[in-house]
Amino acid sequence: MGVFPKRTLSAVAILCSLHQLQAQDLAPRAYIIAPVHSNALTLTYSFNSGNLTFDGQLPISNATAKVSVSVLNYAHSVSLFGRTANFLASVPYGVGNFHGTVMAAETNVYRSGLLASAFRFSVNLKGGPAMDVQDFIKWQQKTLIGASLRVVTPTGQYDGTKLINFGANRWAFKPEVGVSQRWRHWLLDAYGAVWFFTVNDDFFSRNQYNPGVTSQSEAPVGAFEGHLSYDVKPRFWASLDGNFWFGGRTSLNGQENIKTLQRNSRVGSTVSVPVSKHQSLKFSYSNGAYIRYGGDYQAISLGWQYSWVGRPK
Repeated sequence: MGVFPKRTLSAVAILCSLHQLQAQDLAPRAYIIAPVHSNALTLTYSFNSGNLTFDGQLPISNATAKVSVSVLNYAHSVSLFGRTANFLASVPYGVGNFHGTVMAAETNVYRSGLLASAFRFSVNLKGGPAMDVQDFIKWQQKTLIGASLRVVTPTGQYDGTKLINFGANRWAFKPEVGVSQRWRHWLLDAYGAVWFFTVNDDFFSRNQYNPGVTSQSEAPVGAFEGHLSYDVKPRFWASLDGNFWFGGRTSLNGQENIKTLQRNSRVGSTVSVPVSKHQSLKFSYSNGAYIRYGGDYQAISLGWQYSWVGRPK
């Protein structure tokens, strides 16, 4: 591997912050159960705008990013050995503009294309037996404990000769355990997880800076998330959201860069409003609370959901 110029190192940092848009989102009520054979189709648009923070480790200033992401989700609930289980598939598309001053030179990057598709399977371990609609109406939640596995596939738009890509050319796996506790109208959710990543074996290769082939790896990332929400009435609720993640040092051809250690946190809020029997709208806002390395974004999103049991009505 040749020696990467400082301009390249700065772009590596931008790349890492771009992938965090999907990896560190805030998801209240992720372990709430639904009747068996429930379905939900969700279309979400989010706008992310802010600065890129490198903790003074890289020769880059005035770094900003504006990224719009649209995500189509489909969720379906099933019975697994008498417990409630849920499958979720997500297909995102993004448009991004990145700007910064690197060693007195103005740099602009534009990208448009698919981000990595993701799949999540969750199962309730305590408090949520599989139920039909009639039993679910009479059921009252107390304590729920669940586990999930999220898989992010290497399907996003990717060109190994370029630094800034919407795809990461790798697999990512996120095993997680979640707890949800209800007290009448109040609901407290807490999750703990670890991200694991496979190696990107075609990172910024075969170009004028690096005629060879470079591999990039990332250390595991630990993540914690919490939400406190209040039910105004059925399907109408609001929450306060927060998370914290750490780790994720990156290596090029086995050489670790300790300056890429992440230790970041986001806070925000979410409101879900029903608009009909089958439809609801969700609004959310989040911002960086503490960003040691990566993207310090403000994020605003609007989601529309259509839900039904059995076949669409």
